[in-house]
Amino acid sequence: MKKSIKMMTASAVVGASLMAGFSFASAGTEKTAIHLKEVTFFGSPTSSISNSVVVPRNYNQLMFSGTVPPLLNKDGKTVYERYGDTETQAIGILNNLKAQLEEKGLSLSDVTYLRVYLTPDSNKGNKQDYQGWFNAYAKFFNTKENPVKTARSTVGVDSLVNSDWLIEIEAFVAYKK
Repeated sequence: MKKSIKMMTASAVVGASLMAGFSFASAGTEKTAIHLKEVTFFGSPTSSISNSVVVPRNYNQLMFSGTVPPLLNKDGKTVYERYGDTETQAIGILNNLKAQLEEKGLSLSDVTYLRVYLTPDSNKGNKQDYQGWFNAYAKFFNTKENPVKTARSTVGVDSLVNSDWLIEIEAFVAYKK
């Protein structure tokens, strides 16, 4: 009986110590994030995107709902004539986003996160053209003109509201008050 009580006490002490250690370790991480004064991007220097972003409390946030590609030619016979391929559609969306940001006194360097939806492209074997999207992204982000590497999710979906759209983009923006 005495041995069981000693074992239970030792287990409780070790368990409590481990829990306190985990709590202390994660509290340190949160404390670092809370004390940042600027938007801060984290991730590998070799990656074209960030794996996380901290937006301090003293920043405003602006969220763009799903933005879709502009119509290039209403009389086009194919999706590619009407809207273009994935890369062309993405460039159109990012140019639109850039213009909307500039109207608000902001820029693409204020974008912190992108959520992207891609549909299958019949010219790419009915698969999502991820490379087309990556090529478009590379023209606007992680460049000499705009070194920001957003955090980003790219999701393959079955379809969008308009069957001609191969891509839709949501954007999250942070800017100083």
